[in-house]
Amino acid sequence: MAFQMPFRFGQKSAVTPIDGRARQSKMMEYDQPLVWVTIILMLLGMVMVYSASISLPDSPRFANYVRWQNTYFLQRQAMFVVVSLVIGMFVFRTRIATLQKWAPYLFIGTLVLLVMVLIPGLGSVVNGSRRWLSLVVIKIQPSELMKVVAVLYAADYTVRKQEYMHKLTKGFLPMAAAVGFVGLLLLLEPDLGAFGVIVCITMGILFLGGINAVWFGGIGVMLVAIFGSIIALSKFRRERYFAYLNPWDENNAMNKAYQLTHSLIAFGRGEIFGVGLGGSVEKLHYLPEAHTDFLMAVIGEELGLVGVLVVIAMFYWIVKRAFDIGRQAIAIDQTFAGLTAKGIGIWIGVQTFINMGVNLGLLPTKGLTLPLMSYGGTGVVINCIGLAILLRIDYENRVLMRGGRL
Repeated sequence: MAFQMPFRFGQKSAVTPIDGRARQSKMMEYDQPLVWVTIILMLLGMVMVYSASISLPDSPRFANYVRWQNTYFLQRQAMFVVVSLVIGMFVFRTRIATLQKWAPYLFIGTLVLLVMVLIPGLGSVVNGSRRWLSLVVIKIQPSELMKVVAVLYAADYTVRKQEYMHKLTKGFLPMAAAVGFVGLLLLLEPDLGAFGVIVCITMGILFLGGINAVWFGGIGVMLVAIFGSIIALSKFRRERYFAYLNPWDENNAMNKAYQLTHSLIAFGRGEIFGVGLGGSVEKLHYLPEAHTDFLMAVIGEELGLVGVLVVIAMFYWIVKRAFDIGRQAIAIDQTFAGLTAKGIGIWIGVQTFINMGVNLGLLPTKGLTLPLMSYGGTGVVINCIGLAILLRIDYENRVLMRGGRL
């Protein structure tokens, strides 16, 4: 409820409703701290990508990049950041109602892209996985796009099926079938990490949307059994899991746990304040994928515990802000927007937790990047799109609370 303070004639009321032509007020129209935290993480990520990749041109695997000398990955990451910010500004101008309208079509379109990835000649194989779709000038990773689309689709589904959320056949099973089909396509790539994130997103949104608690618990047990079976039936996943349990065993340290042991060595060398920016030894061809999946280990080695805690604090703030924005949207009857905001918080939080957990040896090794920071075009662009949607939700919340029109 809005309360009006007394005012004298000749003065403007501080709570006079505004229309679309006059939205200026002392209240910020968008969340500036959220923008700055996002930009700081991206810029810090760009610096650390440069530091982690500075020696890569010396490796035979990256011999084709030597003509760019040591700045190849820095230049590309800088380009990704600029493109991401431009795309994010365009997405910010899109109304949330429009995104809700297009959510089912975006989901179907992304499914088509996931199928195209599996077609020889269209999908590119990197490190044994077929996750990239080769276009004329760029490569895109549809599994990254599916994360933000899954947020929109799950939120839209929950709103449309609200009266059936306590029923198995009309409420849960259609969504389970859709996510199951996505999971099948991702496992064929294979990309178990992306599948896990998407499952967490959809389950989280369904839980927040009011799914029956009994069904939710049963589904959780079933998912644990499914993921356990996938690991047990896959030799390389099984070996990686057992290596994670005992990484310092001689056979594991030189084989399946090689990345993990060198990541832990990097954190150990960093101690409290780190060895200094650029001073990492593990990035000198000891730690594989130091500029992508294991960027956090380089941060820990060069910036120490202090740097790691600062990065964790910034990601925690983003996730907390996403849930605050979502709760605010639901309070003003913008249910789709609220669930979408919380879904984005779940997505960023889960992926960040998994990446950091893998780097610290808390979780088995999995190929998930650190949002906003790790090297990669598709990942950074999709992260910016998700946060642009979050900013748009917050913007619409502020307009509606001031009595404005969208």
